[in-house]
Amino acid sequence: MKQYKPAFEAIAPNFGHSYTYQKFDATKNNKDNLWHYHPEIELVYVNGGAGKRQIGSHVSCYTEGDLILIGSNLPHCGFTDQFTGNKSEIVIQMKQDFLGSSFFDIPEMKNIQTLFEVAKDGIAFKGETKNIVGDEMEKLESESEFGQLLSILDILNKLGASSEYTVLNAEGFSFKTDIEDNDRINIVFNYVRNRFKDDLALTEIADTVGMTVPSFCRYFKKITNKTFIQFVNEYRLVHASKLLAEKPMSITDICFESGFNNFSHFNKSFKSFTGQNPSEYRNSLKKVVK
Repeated sequence: MKQYKPAFEAIAPNFGHSYTYQKFDATKNNKDNLWHYHPEIELVYVNGGAGKRQIGSHVSCYTEGDLILIGSNLPHCGFTDQFTGNKSEIVIQMKQDFLGSSFFDIPEMKNIQTLFEVAKDGIAFKGETKNIVGDEMEKLESESEFGQLLSILDILNKLGASSEYTVLNAEGFSFKTDIEDNDRINIVFNYVRNRFKDDLALTEIADTVGMTVPSFCRYFKKITNKTFIQFVNEYRLVHASKLLAEKPMSITDICFESGFNNFSHFNKSFKSFTGQNPSEYRNSLKKVVK
């Protein structure tokens, strides 16, 4: 049986810097789409386009770009691929103490210190904050090394002062666990990511992580505050919403392409999850585009 092990990403700061800065566009794609985690805090700006967020136990879609802050060791997938339709993607990664072990303890850094604490559960920014900070991140490319550092601090301070955000893992999911738990839950997430269209058996996934079915169910609920079945269904529903937004497929085909084998159950689940049935959801997206 193939096991979908997590990737621990070792990040080396850009030469002469205490952080990494990367910009991806049509000529240089971000291919880091597997589940991975790292001790560095990660700030991602997706300029335009629509895609999927997979951060911790949270799965959702974004439209018109995204601005996301991901805390230390919070597992996540890449946010763009060849179907996203974004202009560019900027990724900044830094350790929490990248400016010294006590730098953020000074009173002037209180906003940023609080921001890093909230980021343990993943944050998506919206509204003017997303637009203003996104523009500032685009301009980093042309700044001097010292100018970049000052701008990054200013960006973090703006994010810390903003109220235009959503905490993605609102149910309290974050890796306050040991490395063994970290690896185990990542194996489960990668398994779902690669097999969500199949009929997933609890016995198989429990066996994959070396547990009995009852102990796995208790373990997964304790870590994510969701049952395994609930997590899989939410993953399928998010995939369906992405297909409704991007593909000219029939709703019946989307139902089965998303791993559901009962159209009535799919309709009911989708309405419960989004507040709209699939047809209403697709029509509302068309109005937004117009």
